[in-house]
Amino acid sequence: MTLSLKTASSRPALRVGPASVVLRPVMVLVVLALVALLVLCFCLDIATGDSHIPLGRVIDVLTGGGTRAQRFIVLDSRLPRALTALVVGTALGLAGAITQSILHNPLAAPDMLGITTGASLGAVAVVVGGGGTGLLATFGAPLAALAGGLLTAVAIYLLAWGRSPTGDRGVTGLRLVLIGVGMNALLLAGISWLLTRATLQDAQRAQLWLNGSLNNADRSGLLPATLALAVVVVVALGSARTLAALRLGADTTRSLGVRIQTQQAILIGAAVVGASVATAAVGPVSFVALSAPQIARRLLRTPGEPLIGSALTGAILVVGADVASRSLFPADLPVGIVTAAFGGPFLLYLLVRMNRKATLS
Repeated sequence: MTLSLKTASSRPALRVGPASVVLRPVMVLVVLALVALLVLCFCLDIATGDSHIPLGRVIDVLTGGGTRAQRFIVLDSRLPRALTALVVGTALGLAGAITQSILHNPLAAPDMLGITTGASLGAVAVVVGGGGTGLLATFGAPLAALAGGLLTAVAIYLLAWGRSPTGDRGVTGLRLVLIGVGMNALLLAGISWLLTRATLQDAQRAQLWLNGSLNNADRSGLLPATLALAVVVVVALGSARTLAALRLGADTTRSLGVRIQTQQAILIGAAVVGASVATAAVGPVSFVALSAPQIARRLLRTPGEPLIGSALTGAILVVGADVASRSLFPADLPVGIVTAAFGGPFLLYLLVRMNRKATLS
């Protein structure tokens, strides 16, 4: 008796010369749907404001048409704000995907680890100190936020350095998360102390910035944020294979020739820059870096946090929150309040889900 085995490929491959890519039609369709939703939210963000502009007219102006008055409102007044929301959301989505992938923990986001809080402390220190004059008044808070985020990340990384249960020296995910949570509480106490020492006017300015507001977004802050995001995107996408290997465990990752600690430091550094730049641009926008990778992972049904999907989802969350803050409420709310209202219940959902998994195992 002869047995014949018939093999079939469930995922067809696209080959171009020596390169080949596995085609995943469902994933491609979901990504295209996310892109379409982002474009829609982006145009709605431009259309929304004190004087509403029809969506068709916004598209006409963006493609080179419209009157001089319409081009001024769309291109000069509202486009920088929408682009800033796009850049901030993309940076936070990427930062969250990188940290959660490396640390193997859905709660390991920059805002949960204290990185954005460190950036906030630096900016609040400048605002409470008077903000200075000239260039210091314009760039002092963003630069201080960037420096605060970077210094906080370095401190957390050094404190988390130690010996793992297997005897290897380095940084483990659980230790870094616990130290990050403690550092976050310490930095929040520092921000509260600064606010109690500030004048009423400085405290109001600092509080508005701490809520993550896009009201003061302009072209001057957009350019450095875009350049920093470009660097983060290049590092993240260039290390996509390494990031996938880091999800497999230490022994498997070493067998693939990956230098774990070096690659972890590079990728975490990219995530810190992305989160710090986003915070420096508009202030802390809570829960986007936490929720965007998990939403993208469920939509795309991937084993890990997808980089492109997380970036698109983060951008949709921030841009969509900006639309909601100006259209669903009587007052123009800071975008950070809207994302916090969404992210709080999502955090509880993640905690309940993790608790159920731990109980079943």
